[in-house]
Amino acid sequence: MKMQLAEIAKALDTTIEGNSDPVISSVAFDSRKLNENSLFVPLKGERDGHDFINSAIANGAVATLWEKGHPNKPGNFPLIEVDDTLAAMQELAKYYLNKVNPAVVGITGSNGKTTTKDMVAAVLSKRFNVHKTQANFNNEIGVPMTILEMKPTTEILVLEMGMDRAGQLHHLSSLVKPDVCVITMIGEAHIEFFGSRDKIADAKMEITDFLKEDGEFIYNGDEPLLRQRAEKITQVKSTFGFSDQDTIHALEFKSYMHHASFVTNSSEQKFSIPMIGKHNVSNAMAAICVGHHFGESDDEIAASLSDFTPTANRMQWRKGDVGEDIMDDIYNSNPTAAKAVLTSFGQVEVPEGGRRIAVLGDMLELGAASAELHASLADKLDPLVINEVYLYGPEMKNLEEAIKGKYVPDTLHYYPQDKMERMIDDLKNDIHSNDIVMLKASHGMHLDKVLERLL
Repeated sequence: MKMQLAEIAKALDTTIEGNSDPVISSVAFDSRKLNENSLFVPLKGERDGHDFINSAIANGAVATLWEKGHPNKPGNFPLIEVDDTLAAMQELAKYYLNKVNPAVVGITGSNGKTTTKDMVAAVLSKRFNVHKTQANFNNEIGVPMTILEMKPTTEILVLEMGMDRAGQLHHLSSLVKPDVCVITMIGEAHIEFFGSRDKIADAKMEITDFLKEDGEFIYNGDEPLLRQRAEKITQVKSTFGFSDQDTIHALEFKSYMHHASFVTNSSEQKFSIPMIGKHNVSNAMAAICVGHHFGESDDEIAASLSDFTPTANRMQWRKGDVGEDIMDDIYNSNPTAAKAVLTSFGQVEVPEGGRRIAVLGDMLELGAASAELHASLADKLDPLVINEVYLYGPEMKNLEEAIKGKYVPDTLHYYPQDKMERMIDDLKNDIHSNDIVMLKASHGMHLDKVLERLL
């Protein structure tokens, strides 16, 4: 971005204290991560960003937003007073979005939204200047930051949009007014806060609340909860999935160790993605639908999907320190995602004499249903397929109880949350070069520490 401070003040319907000449080239709320000519946005969270104004100035800020009435204003420094700094940042993002005027693709879902975002951006980047959400900047802070980071030449903005409460996606949708909305699927993520999948589906559908009249709603047609709710949408609709009722559906797919291949009903084109599993084929079909919306051909889309780069810690294969292959999927977890990954992992060919070893940590934010949902993973654990299981965390005790009749003691290992070091030592002593290992847990269980020790 490139905006004079006076233009920013006008966009926020307020005035500047001090010099109005600075030209702003970036916006940041972390005082440690500013570039030269930055506008600092002090947000209030666990810490008050206003307390870090001196650090922001030292790191390149040339102006700051400031909450009206907040003490300790910086002296002789350009400042724009606003009622609420977060709301002002969101308003500035809306102004900048309208100024650049790219097409907006908004993507949400209980699982797969980050991978789908990466796939969609790869597909569209062949023809268009595309800017996408980095990492998982997908909330009321991350979405406006993503907008403000885009270049003025951006033609399509691909936004991951997350939520953990009702109303959040309604607000984000009002901010970005998407041209295309994508819902990957409905699972149990955040069910602690919603109580049922029906309510999760209602909250996910909020992404369509400000879908443009000439826009398109693309969703997983194999999810009845979405099909029911989509009936109320008057805009163009497309579905993806594995049913012949879906607009784009897979006729066949095969999953290998490092990639999956499939064909769809839309052409004879063969698609290949550098990820495994039926759920990632589903994500790829969502990206195909978006590509079609923007006029991409199947051969162009296939070329883009074949070598896209997924965000880190999502079903990435890594090489362990004794030569074992490790499936790194430690970014997050919920029952739907864990079952999908266990199924995919069970289909991966093992080197001769090797074993499949699953390391599973607690899935968080499942509320009163947590014990039952952890135990439900038992359906995807067969000792003839996944030969050894390591379970970590208090909730995984429920899964241990559910599968200890199937697994002999030497192949089933449980560790309380304060015994990570013991689990790591046991794993390192157990794993051989011809084994394959998967790691899956909610981010808060910190299996990244286990991965680091195994690499």
